[in-house]
Formats: sequence, structure tokens, C-alpha cells
Amino acid sequence: MASRRGWGKIRRLPSKRYQASYIGPDGARHVAGETFAARVDAEGWLSAARRAVEIGEWTAGHGKAAGEPEEHLTVEVYATAWLKGRDLRPRTRDHYADLLERFIIPGLGDKLLADVTPVDVRLWHASMDARKPTVRAHAYALLRTIYNTAVSDSLVTASPCRIPGAGQAKRQKPIEPATLAELEVIVTAMPERLRVMVLLAAWCALRFGELTELRRGDVDLKDGLIRVRRGVVRTLAGEFVVGEPKTAAGVRDVHIPPHLLPAVREHLAEHVEPGADSLLFPAVRGGHLPEASFRGYYYPARILAGRPDLAFHHMRHLGAVLAASTGATLAELMVRLGHTTPAAAMRYQHAAKGRDREIAAALSRIVEG
Repeated sequence: MASRRGWGKIRRLPSKRYQASYIGPDGARHVAGETFAARVDAEGWLSAARRAVEIGEWTAGHGKAAGEPEEHLTVEVYATAWLKGRDLRPRTRDHYADLLERFIIPGLGDKLLADVTPVDVRLWHASMDARKPTVRAHAYALLRTIYNTAVSDSLVTASPCRIPGAGQAKRQKPIEPATLAELEVIVTAMPERLRVMVLLAAWCALRFGELTELRRGDVDLKDGLIRVRRGVVRTLAGEFVVGEPKTAAGVRDVHIPPHLLPAVREHLAEHVEPGADSLLFPAVRGGHLPEASFRGYYYPARILAGRPDLAFHHMRHLGAVLAASTGATLAELMVRLGHTTPAAAMRYQHAAKGRDREIAAALSRIVEG
């Protein structure tokens, strides 16, 4: 759908992005070399082009002539514009920028967007380190997404990304959740001000970013629950950015197991400043707790427990196991973990040790009954 202005034309593409063009002094139509996420950005590009015409600084380089080949639209140019025009969470933007800089631009960046073939993509994919399947899959998935947008923008007729399954990485080693005995060792080894943080990660399956943004006002001791309404991430520039959870399901109320309530109550009394906005787990000098600082305490604690492989995020897996062992349904687990799809929740399901023996014994009790 196109709309004409007093000068130039703006067209909304099937991808929901905007394309700007105008008739230049040479009588030919010139189109912006990139598409825009917002109409105002397309209008800004047209204003700059018109200004160049008015002051006599216009050249044929102000946009490509319509109908001509994409002479300057390389993978690097388009991918950079693609990232700039996306509304992304800070951590996601940093991750995509890193993938572009380390993998996509060095491997394919100087090629024209329309000239990249499936063979080029296959060779590029094969050149990446197969011992790092996760980052390899992420880089391929990002390139595929960029090309899907280019197809929607009518810049290419078809995507050259056609490697089945290349956008998904298989976990090389199954995650073994902590046992309750291991959890006790880790909690005991942590500083007192961080012990409840580990307990809530394990028993309430909260994410690190959710925990470090929790404030006194988010804890309801009367009803025994935590209201998860926000999360915090730290960008590559070191800035802490507070925002809503990454999915709508992430906004949730998580009930605290009753046996933890005394510890939570004591933590609030001993380690949290007065006021509803006071952080539950601040850094030593105040403000949000950096993940690197937390790891300085957590890593030695997990070694004491004999679990050097246990990432803090794996406590969330333990939370899923504990909840599932109570007989919670998949739908109930999705709500507790803050997931929107069953597939996401299933990634956190693990067979609790000894659970199969209990199931077998329960089957016998049916016969005995």
C-alpha cells in the first residue's frame, strides 16, 4: 500500500516496514537503499533527499534508481539496517549485533544481498566451529530471519537459507538438576544476604533477572507469594535496563512454599532496606546485583557441593522437577515457570531420581487395593 506526499512516496511493504522513494532531478525514481520500521523514519529519509536537491548537493547516490540492480545493497548494509529497525529487548539486540559482527558480516557481508546462493550459505555454515553448536545455530537462525524479511520486502525472490534443522542446536549433554542435599550445601556456602535468592531460584523457578529486580513491594507475606512484574538485564555497555518480562506469561504470581516463608521474612528484616522499592538482593554498594559479582560467590559454592557443572539457571530446572513431582499438570507448570508454550515448559522437565520407583510402587498399590 502506497501513499503519496507533497514530495516523494512512502509504501508500506508486506513485512509492515516502510519503503521511501522520489523522482530525482534526473527524472528517474530513486528508492531508499533500506526499509524503515517506522513511517517517520521514511519521511526523514525523504526530507534529507529533498534538502540535498534544494541546496544543490544531490547526486544519483541518494537512493538507487528503481528497476536497477541492488548495486550497493550488500548483506552487511541490509543486515545492519534490519537490526537498527527492529524493536528488540536490550540483551537480544546485543546478541544479534554480536552474531552479525563475529559471523555473518565477516562471512557474507561483502556479498550483494540478491547474489547469495544456498551454496554460499551452506559453505558459510560449514565454516563455523561445529564444537559450538548453540552459537552456530543462533547465527544461522538470524541470517534466515533477515532473509525472510528481505523476501517480504521484495528485495530477493527467495531465501538462500535452506539447511534443514540448522537453526536449532541439540543439547550436547543432558542437564542434571541439583539434589536437595546439593542445594543445601550451596545455600549454606553463600553469603547470608544471597541465600534466599538461591532458595527462590530453586523452589520458585525464578530467573536471575527476575530475582535481581525483585523489590520489597513485590513480596506478599500474608498470601505467601511473589508478584513477578519486571526483570532486569545488563547490556554489553554495562547499563542495567529494567523492563517487563520477555513474554506476557512472565507476568505472574508465584506462591512461595510455606517452609520458605520464615527465611524470606527474616531476609526482609535483616537484609532489605525499608520502602516498597527497595531491592531484595542489591549489590554490596547498592543498585542491581551484577551477574559476575554473584558468580564470584556461587561458583565456589557449587564446587563445595561437588557440582562444578551446575549453572545458576539450572536451579530453574530443579524448580520444575520439584513442581512436577507434586503432580502438577503441564498447564500448571507453564503458569509457574512463566512460559507461553508447552514446548518451552517441556525443556525444563526432568525425571526426578527415584520417581520411577515410586510410580512402580503406586501401581502395585492399585492391585493391592
